Amino acid sequence: MIPLARLGGALLLATLVQAQSSTPTSLAPAAQTVSSSSAAGAPLFATEQVQLTQPVIDNLTTTLNESTAALFAFGNSTANSTLAARSFGSCKVFPGDAFWPSELIWDIFNLLLGGALIKTVPSASPCYNGWGDFNSAECSAIAAQWNNSNFHAADPTSVMWPLYEGRSCLPTDIAVYSNCSLGGYPSYAVNVSNVAQIQLAVNFARNAGLRLVVKNTGHDFFGKSAGAGALSIWTHHLKEIEYLPDYRSPSYTGPAVKMGSGVQAQEIYAAAKQYGVTVVGGEGRTVGVAGGYVLGGGHSPLSSVYGLAADQVLAMEVVLPDGRFTTVTNKTNPDLFWALRGGGGSTFGIVTSIISRVYPQIPVTLSTFSFSTATSPSVDNFWAAVRAYYDHFVDFTNAGTYAYFWILPTGNDSYSFLMNPFFAVNHTVEQYNALLQPWFDTLDSLGVSYAPSTTFYDNFYDAWDAGFPLETVGSVDMMTGSRLFPRANFVNETLLNITFNVHRQTLEAGYPILAFQMKADLPADATPNAANPAFRQMLMHAISSTTFAAGASNAEILADMNYFTFDVLGPWRETCPESGAYMSEADPLEPNWQQAFYGENYARLYSLKQQYDPTGLLYARTAVGSEDWEVQSVDGLPDQNGRLCRVGRNSIRIYSSRSALQRKSFNRLSSFNPAVIKLALILPSPSIDLQTDPDNKQAMQGYTALSLRTTGLVGIPALQCSILRMQTLVQFWHMDFFYLKT
Repeated sequence: MIPLARLGGALLLATLVQAQSSTPTSLAPAAQTVSSSSAAGAPLFATEQVQLTQPVIDNLTTTLNESTAALFAFGNSTANSTLAARSFGSCKVFPGDAFWPSELIWDIFNLLLGGALIKTVPSASPCYNGWGDFNSAECSAIAAQWNNSNFHAADPTSVMWPLYEGRSCLPTDIAVYSNCSLGGYPSYAVNVSNVAQIQLAVNFARNAGLRLVVKNTGHDFFGKSAGAGALSIWTHHLKEIEYLPDYRSPSYTGPAVKMGSGVQAQEIYAAAKQYGVTVVGGEGRTVGVAGGYVLGGGHSPLSSVYGLAADQVLAMEVVLPDGRFTTVTNKTNPDLFWALRGGGGSTFGIVTSIISRVYPQIPVTLSTFSFSTATSPSVDNFWAAVRAYYDHFVDFTNAGTYAYFWILPTGNDSYSFLMNPFFAVNHTVEQYNALLQPWFDTLDSLGVSYAPSTTFYDNFYDAWDAGFPLETVGSVDMMTGSRLFPRANFVNETLLNITFNVHRQTLEAGYPILAFQMKADLPADATPNAANPAFRQMLMHAISSTTFAAGASNAEILADMNYFTFDVLGPWRETCPESGAYMSEADPLEPNWQQAFYGENYARLYSLKQQYDPTGLLYARTAVGSEDWEVQSVDGLPDQNGRLCRVGRNSIRIYSSRSALQRKSFNRLSSFNPAVIKLALILPSPSIDLQTDPDNKQAMQGYTALSLRTTGLVGIPALQCSILRMQTLVQFWHMDFFYLKT
């Protein structure tokens, strides 16, 4: 008897072969224009009216055979979807595999898309001979633009952090490598101009077993829109904007704006100024506001006043993993509405537009200044000046202000502090000066020269435009990590001392700090969402980075990454173990990332992931459900240049609510997180044989049986657990994993 999984794969292979002998020379785009009415409370955009519908799919069988047309069909039941996921084996179909679609199938797909399919050519290919487009002048121009975020945003597959693509094709002017391959770039991209194209891409990827990624602009700090062998959905050109002065919904009445998922901060801010309103969006000019930014929560220069970008969302139009287009509001689909606002991108669906509330135009006072050890009487005075700023964090943030500042090591025991800028929303210059005067008085008493340059603006856009230049991206040798430092670390004197000293130690070790002074309380009239609960306690979002030596080997880079993650940033986590980090500006090796990026929301998010995406169509590193998959990186780094495969499940990890580093420091087991224990019960294959577990056998140092009582978990019996102490590949610390036994 043929195993069911192999039979499913054989049927698809037969489909692909049959298609080669039955494909017409031309096909009309698979799309239908539907009514503009929407449960969102605002009409669909013209791009959203062009949809893939069941009658369109049914009609494909008149020009394609039934089995070929089935490649573009909507998902059905969970059972059928699960069969489809398993029919190709444990990995997504990869170029060169028997099941990889033929050129003819890709041609059919392109015809149905209306010619929107792009076969990937790396953006730096003119620097090399192997792609047929060598041009030294163009190569130099590309190298000159490589650090410009507009350049990468305008490319269908490029990402702004090429380290996590695999650095497979860099401009020769800046590269220490001499090759150009696809690496972690997707094989194909769909240049989306309507909803039908997204639906076709989703259905084709799911039914053909392909990896699917989503790119808006490519800002994410570890390249979540990259993926070797993937089909990419590029939403960059969904640029429609509509102002809704009298928007009405069950939860909100007032002015709002509807924007396509390709709209960038610089575009929505300019439009908002024309409408005489203010929109909550990102600090970066080229960030796609309605993409991964808002899906990950989205902090803003306005967060101290209005909260996160996710808190502003009133409705969303979304293509789900089954290919169907739906309107998501708190009334139509409250679970998805909760999850999509802060639960992460590339997880629950592809957003085509959002409706967000807007606010009246607001004045802003903008100020920039700096000081350094060179302008201070001594190094101690410099640090005292920085510490004085930390002392005023609570007062400044409570006043609704925001600050973007750097502290930089500049040489042997020399440092600089750059306030660039202090962004005082709803403050006149006089009010700003009064607010900061206590800190400035301290700087004066310390003899520290700072010379502020301060300007008043009567609207947000002009202040933002003056205060935030185009961001620099494209680094091939840098890794970042971050932490959300809570209010408690600035209110409690002991914790404040620890926090400041840890930051000083980071800088004295040669690592820079970029930080944001802000808060992000959930507005009183906002609907709760899945944004990281750590945001609600935050007064500082701090980022550090490490740079690898030019020409460093992959092994050396990985060692540096591990040192940075655990030795440099480990003390950051220890200062606030119950906090977390912002998923879009984070460390790809973040330990216990479920807790760090999602907190107590993770169990519910994982359950919804299984409900809406049972095949695991949408994947991104550290996205909800990503622990079920692994990228088989060809260089051993945490990049996207290898196959995406399911993780074998002969064990289940139940993560503690405290960090591994804290468990080490206390040398004891910490309390369990009941929500995550509950999560473990819904994962597949809840069994383990410790004696034959191939991943853990050599690392085993002995284990002890334990009876864990799940007090407070209704309907869940006490669990019999085994505790296995393991030493990870990182030699600096130990981590306790808790395995569920049946």
